[in-house]
Amino acid sequence: MSDDAFLRRGLSRWEAKPAEAGGARQEKRRLAAAMRVVISRLVETDAPEAELAAAADGLERYAALLATHPRPNRYEGWAETSPAGDTGSFFDHSPLIGLSNPLSPPIELRAEPDGKSVLGRGVFGSAYEGPPGCVHGGYVAAAFDEVLGFANALSGTPGMTGTLTVRYRRPTPLHTELRFEARYERSEGRKIFTSGKLFSGDSLCAEAEGIFISVGTERFRALFEERQKREREG
Repeated sequence: MSDDAFLRRGLSRWEAKPAEAGGARQEKRRLAAAMRVVISRLVETDAPEAELAAAADGLERYAALLATHPRPNRYEGWAETSPAGDTGSFFDHSPLIGLSNPLSPPIELRAEPDGKSVLGRGVFGSAYEGPPGCVHGGYVAAAFDEVLGFANALSGTPGMTGTLTVRYRRPTPLHTELRFEARYERSEGRKIFTSGKLFSGDSLCAEAEGIFISVGTERFRALFEERQKREREG
Protein backbone atom coordinates (compact mmCIF):
# COMPACT_ATOMS: atom_id res chain seq x y z
CA MET A 1 0.00 0.00 0.00
CA SER A 2 1.41 3.44 -0.96
CA ASP A 3 1.95 6.11 1.69
CA ASP A 4 -0.88 8.22 0.20
CA ALA A 5 -3.31 5.29 0.22
CA PHE A 6 -2.17 4.40 3.73
CA LEU A 7 -2.94 7.95 4.89
CA ARG A 8 -6.32 8.16 3.14
CA ARG A 9 -7.43 4.83 4.61
CA GLY A 10 -6.50 6.00 8.09
CA LEU A 11 -8.31 9.32 7.77
CA SER A 12 -11.44 7.70 6.34
CA ARG A 13 -11.59 5.33 9.31
CA TRP A 14 -10.92 8.21 11.69
CA GLU A 15 -13.99 10.02 10.40
CA ALA A 16 -16.27 6.96 10.47
CA LYS A 17 -19.79 7.81 11.58
CA PRO A 18 -21.90 5.75 14.00
CA ALA A 19 -24.23 4.57 11.22
CA GLU A 20 -21.28 2.83 9.55
CA ALA A 21 -20.82 0.45 12.48
CA GLY A 22 -22.62 -2.85 12.76
CA GLY A 23 -22.79 -5.95 14.90
CA ALA A 24 -20.82 -5.98 18.14
CA ARG A 25 -19.17 -2.63 17.41
CA GLN A 26 -22.55 -0.94 17.05
CA GLU A 27 -23.68 -2.39 20.36
CA LYS A 28 -20.42 -1.37 22.03
CA ARG A 29 -20.96 2.20 20.83
CA ARG A 30 -24.54 2.11 22.13
CA LEU A 31 -23.36 0.82 25.52
CA ALA A 32 -20.67 3.49 25.69
CA ALA A 33 -23.23 6.20 24.90
CA ALA A 34 -25.47 4.99 27.74
CA MET A 35 -22.50 4.83 30.11
CA ARG A 36 -21.57 8.39 29.10
CA VAL A 37 -25.00 9.56 30.28
CA VAL A 38 -24.65 7.57 33.52
CA ILE A 39 -21.22 9.11 34.21
CA SER A 40 -22.52 12.62 33.60
CA ARG A 41 -25.63 12.16 35.74
CA LEU A 42 -23.77 10.30 38.49
CA VAL A 43 -21.63 13.35 39.30
CA GLU A 44 -24.81 15.45 39.58
CA THR A 45 -27.22 13.10 41.33
CA ASP A 46 -28.44 12.87 44.90
CA ALA A 47 -30.04 9.45 44.37
CA PRO A 48 -30.93 7.34 47.45
CA GLU A 49 -28.42 4.85 48.87
CA ALA A 50 -30.46 1.77 47.93
CA GLU A 51 -30.68 2.79 44.29
CA LEU A 52 -26.96 3.55 44.08
CA ALA A 53 -26.14 0.22 45.77
CA ALA A 54 -28.30 -1.73 43.31
CA ALA A 55 -26.66 0.01 40.35
CA ALA A 56 -23.17 -0.62 41.74
CA ASP A 57 -23.98 -4.32 42.28
CA GLY A 58 -25.14 -4.66 38.70
CA LEU A 59 -22.09 -2.91 37.28
CA GLU A 60 -19.73 -4.99 39.39
CA ARG A 61 -21.33 -8.16 38.02
CA TYR A 62 -20.99 -6.94 34.44
CA ALA A 63 -17.39 -5.81 35.03
CA ALA A 64 -16.58 -9.34 36.18
CA LEU A 65 -18.29 -10.77 33.09
CA LEU A 66 -16.32 -8.50 30.74
CA ALA A 67 -13.08 -9.72 32.32
CA THR A 68 -13.82 -13.22 30.99
CA HIS A 69 -13.60 -12.11 27.34
CA PRO A 70 -10.33 -11.79 25.39
CA ARG A 71 -8.74 -8.45 24.60
CA PRO A 72 -7.66 -8.52 20.94
CA ASN A 73 -4.91 -6.44 19.36
CA ARG A 74 -6.50 -3.09 18.51
CA TYR A 75 -3.32 -1.05 18.11
CA GLU A 76 -1.83 -1.30 14.65
CA GLY A 77 0.31 1.12 12.68
CA TRP A 78 0.83 4.72 13.73
CA ALA A 79 0.63 6.01 17.28
CA GLU A 80 -2.33 7.75 18.88
CA THR A 81 -4.67 9.38 16.37
CA SER A 82 -2.19 9.42 13.52
CA PRO A 83 -3.33 7.21 10.65
CA ALA A 84 -2.94 3.46 11.00
CA GLY A 85 -3.41 0.58 8.61
CA ASP A 86 -6.66 -0.30 10.38
CA THR A 87 -7.61 2.56 12.65
CA GLY A 88 -11.28 1.84 13.24
CA SER A 89 -10.90 0.01 16.52
CA PHE A 90 -8.05 2.18 17.73
CA PHE A 91 -9.82 5.49 17.27
CA ASP A 92 -13.10 3.99 18.42
CA HIS A 93 -11.49 3.62 21.86
CA SER A 94 -9.82 7.03 22.05
CA PRO A 95 -10.60 8.88 25.33
CA LEU A 96 -11.42 12.03 23.33
CA ILE A 97 -13.04 10.92 20.06
CA GLY A 98 -13.82 7.24 20.60
CA LEU A 99 -17.48 6.34 20.19
CA SER A 100 -16.87 3.09 22.09
CA ASN A 101 -15.14 4.82 25.01
CA PRO A 102 -17.53 6.13 27.70
CA LEU A 103 -14.84 8.56 28.89
CA SER A 104 -14.94 10.31 25.50
CA PRO A 105 -17.18 13.44 25.09
CA PRO A 106 -16.87 12.47 22.08
CA ILE A 107 -15.36 15.07 19.74
CA GLU A 108 -16.18 14.68 16.04
CA LEU A 109 -13.30 15.49 13.69
CA ARG A 110 -13.04 15.92 9.96
CA ALA A 111 -10.38 17.06 7.53
CA GLU A 112 -11.21 20.13 5.49
CA PRO A 113 -10.92 20.20 1.67
CA ASP A 114 -7.66 22.20 1.75
CA GLY A 115 -5.86 19.14 3.11
CA LYS A 116 -4.24 21.09 5.94
CA SER A 117 -7.11 22.06 8.24
CA VAL A 118 -9.27 20.20 10.75
CA LEU A 119 -12.71 21.01 12.15
CA GLY A 120 -13.88 19.47 15.40
CA ARG A 121 -17.14 19.69 17.35
CA GLY A 122 -18.11 18.35 20.75
CA VAL A 123 -19.95 18.93 24.02
CA PHE A 124 -18.37 18.38 27.45
CA GLY A 125 -20.80 17.30 30.17
CA SER A 126 -20.72 17.64 33.94
CA ALA A 127 -18.09 14.92 34.39
CA TYR A 128 -15.52 17.30 32.86
CA GLU A 129 -16.21 20.22 35.18
CA GLY A 130 -13.36 22.30 36.60
CA PRO A 131 -14.43 25.84 37.55
CA PRO A 132 -18.19 26.04 38.17
CA GLY A 133 -20.02 25.44 34.90
CA CYS A 134 -16.78 25.23 32.92
CA VAL A 135 -14.58 22.55 31.37
CA HIS A 136 -11.52 21.60 33.42
CA GLY A 137 -8.39 23.07 31.82
CA GLY A 138 -6.73 19.66 31.75
CA TYR A 139 -9.49 18.30 29.52
CA VAL A 140 -9.15 21.31 27.24
CA ALA A 141 -5.44 20.51 26.86
CA ALA A 142 -6.16 16.83 26.25
CA ALA A 143 -8.71 17.74 23.58
CA PHE A 144 -6.18 19.97 21.85
CA ASP A 145 -3.66 17.13 21.90
CA GLU A 146 -6.16 14.95 20.04
CA VAL A 147 -7.30 17.62 17.59
CA LEU A 148 -3.77 18.76 16.79
CA GLY A 149 -2.86 15.08 16.45
CA PHE A 150 -5.30 14.90 13.56
CA ALA A 151 -3.74 18.04 12.04
CA ASN A 152 -0.27 16.55 12.42
CA ALA A 153 -1.47 13.48 10.51
CA LEU A 154 -2.21 15.70 7.51
CA SER A 155 1.54 16.25 7.13
CA GLY A 156 1.83 12.80 5.57
CA THR A 157 4.49 11.79 8.12
CA PRO A 158 2.51 11.72 11.38
CA GLY A 159 4.17 11.54 14.77
CA MET A 160 3.76 11.73 18.52
CA THR A 161 3.37 14.80 20.71
CA GLY A 162 6.64 16.56 21.53
CA THR A 163 5.35 19.76 23.07
CA LEU A 164 1.89 21.24 23.55
CA THR A 165 1.34 24.86 24.54
CA VAL A 166 -2.15 26.02 25.52
CA ARG A 167 -3.23 29.60 26.17
CA TYR A 168 -6.54 29.91 27.99
CA ARG A 169 -8.39 33.04 26.89
CA ARG A 170 -11.66 32.60 28.80
CA PRO A 171 -13.55 29.83 30.61
CA THR A 172 -14.86 27.08 28.34
CA PRO A 173 -18.54 26.36 29.09
CA LEU A 174 -20.00 22.93 29.81
CA HIS A 175 -23.10 21.58 28.02
CA THR A 176 -22.38 23.81 25.03
CA GLU A 177 -21.32 22.83 21.52
CA LEU A 178 -17.68 23.76 21.13
CA ARG A 179 -15.77 24.19 17.89
CA PHE A 180 -12.13 23.29 17.36
CA GLU A 181 -10.21 24.65 14.40
CA ALA A 182 -6.73 23.25 13.82
CA ARG A 183 -4.13 23.37 11.09
CA TYR A 184 -0.96 21.67 9.96
CA GLU A 185 1.52 24.53 9.59
CA ARG A 186 4.84 23.10 8.40
CA SER A 187 7.48 20.42 8.91
CA GLU A 188 11.15 20.85 9.77
CA GLY A 189 12.96 17.55 9.64
CA ARG A 190 11.14 15.21 12.03
CA LYS A 191 9.28 18.11 13.67
CA ILE A 192 5.67 18.76 12.63
CA PHE A 193 4.17 22.12 13.64
CA THR A 194 0.44 22.53 14.24
CA SER A 195 -1.87 25.16 15.71
CA GLY A 196 -5.47 25.29 16.89
CA LYS A 197 -8.25 27.35 18.43
CA LEU A 198 -11.27 26.49 20.57
CA PHE A 199 -14.50 28.47 20.27
CA SER A 200 -17.84 28.63 22.03
CA GLY A 201 -20.00 30.33 19.46
CA ASP A 202 -17.96 33.33 18.36
CA SER A 203 -16.00 33.49 21.63
CA LEU A 204 -12.39 32.34 21.60
CA CYS A 205 -11.84 30.16 24.68
CA ALA A 206 -8.32 28.84 24.09
CA GLU A 207 -5.47 28.56 21.60
CA ALA A 208 -2.80 25.91 21.23
CA GLU A 209 0.42 25.16 19.41
CA GLY A 210 1.85 21.68 19.07
CA ILE A 211 5.11 20.21 17.89
CA PHE A 212 4.92 16.53 16.95
CA ILE A 213 7.89 14.28 16.33
CA SER A 214 7.59 11.95 13.34
CA VAL A 215 7.94 8.27 14.25
CA GLY A 216 7.74 5.05 12.28
CA THR A 217 5.60 2.00 12.78
CA GLU A 218 8.56 0.20 14.33
CA ARG A 219 8.58 2.48 17.36
CA PHE A 220 4.85 2.17 17.87
CA ARG A 221 5.03 -1.60 17.51
CA ALA A 222 7.69 -1.63 20.24
CA LEU A 223 5.34 0.30 22.53
CA PHE A 224 2.58 -2.21 21.89
CA GLU A 225 4.91 -5.12 22.63
CA GLU A 226 5.90 -3.47 25.91
CA ARG A 227 2.20 -3.10 26.75
CA GLN A 228 1.59 -6.78 26.02
CA LYS A 229 4.52 -7.76 28.25
CA ARG A 230 3.18 -5.73 31.18
CA GLU A 231 -0.24 -7.36 30.79
CA ARG A 232 1.29 -10.85 30.80
CA GLU A 233 3.39 -10.06 33.86
CA GLY A 234 0.44 -8.42 35.61
